[in-house]
Amino acid sequence: MAEAACTSRVDAAWHVLAGVPDPEVPAISIRDLGIVRDVVDHDDVLEVVLTPTYSGCPATEAIEQDVLKAIHDAGLGLARVTVRRAPAWTTDWISAEGREKLRAYGIVPPGPVPASTEAPLRFFPRSSARLAPLACPRCGSERTERLAAFGSTACKATWRCLACGEPFEHFKPI
Repeated sequence: MAEAACTSRVDAAWHVLAGVPDPEVPAISIRDLGIVRDVVDHDDVLEVVLTPTYSGCPATEAIEQDVLKAIHDAGLGLARVTVRRAPAWTTDWISAEGREKLRAYGIVPPGPVPASTEAPLRFFPRSSARLAPLACPRCGSERTERLAAFGSTACKATWRCLACGEPFEHFKPI
């Protein structure tokens, strides 16, 4: 009986967290972004485990506050946030629904992170001529070019569509 109550409280928390937007890209929830790693019911307190997109993410504190407020406002009782930095967040954790939300928002979602057994560090080419073209999220053309390696945040690059002329961002695979 207690396990059923625990499960429903955890399920309710996951549902609530699906409605907490990422502060930097409000079109996607922190759940769809994959930074909510776990929800654990400790009877007296609900623990929400987060892994930020990178260790120095300036939005981490805002996300923690938003999580605690959402859990409180949903009437789920006391909650605490635990930030777990290992394993490091990867863009592979973004849900399929989250990828579609990014595309609809005008950000090309990242592709899969290439598996590498040689080294954990990956180098990306400086020249956009060597980059595979991205499909424009507005018109679908692959006649695109990278304008800058970094966009509004370090995890995004700025691109332009040569067909429709619109700029767009690409969420880089990390």
